[in-house]
Amino acid sequence: MEVILIQDVDNLGSAHEKVSVKNGYARNYLIPRKLAIEANPSNLKQLEERVKQLQKKEAKMMAEVNKVIEVLKASPLKVGAKTGTSGKIFGSVTSVQLARAIRDQKGYEIDRRRIHILDEVKELGTYKAKVDFGNSNEAEIEFEVGAE
Repeated sequence: MEVILIQDVDNLGSAHEKVSVKNGYARNYLIPRKLAIEANPSNLKQLEERVKQLQKKEAKMMAEVNKVIEVLKASPLKVGAKTGTSGKIFGSVTSVQLARAIRDQKGYEIDRRRIHILDEVKELGTYKAKVDFGNSNEAEIEFEVGAE
C-alpha cells in the first residue's frame, strides 16, 4: 500500500515522503496514529503543493541567513572585558557575551548555543568564532576583545 508520511517515522522515511508499506502496517499503525495518509490522487496533489510551499519558504529563509552572514562578516565585533595590568582577562569571553555583542552591534538575535568560540579567550586581541545556522550553514566571524 502506498502512503504519504505526515511525520518522520524511524526506519521508514521522513515527512512529506511517499513510501510503500504492507497493508496491515498502514491501516493498523500509521494511519490511526496520524503518521501517514493514503496516497490517493487528491492527497498526492496536496503533497506536491505542500512541497512547493516548503521549498519557497526554505529559499526565503536561506536568503535571510545569507544576508545575516554577510552582515556578521562585514566588520569584526567588539567585546569588552575586564583586564589586569598585564593585559590578561579576568575569566574569559563566553558565547553569551558574544551573542549579546551581536545583538547590540549588528541587531540580530542569535542563540548562544549556536556560537562556538574556536580558541580560548584569555587575553586581549582578535579571535574567531563559528555561528551555526542549521542546514550545514556556518559562518566564521571575527571579534576583538578590548579593555572595558
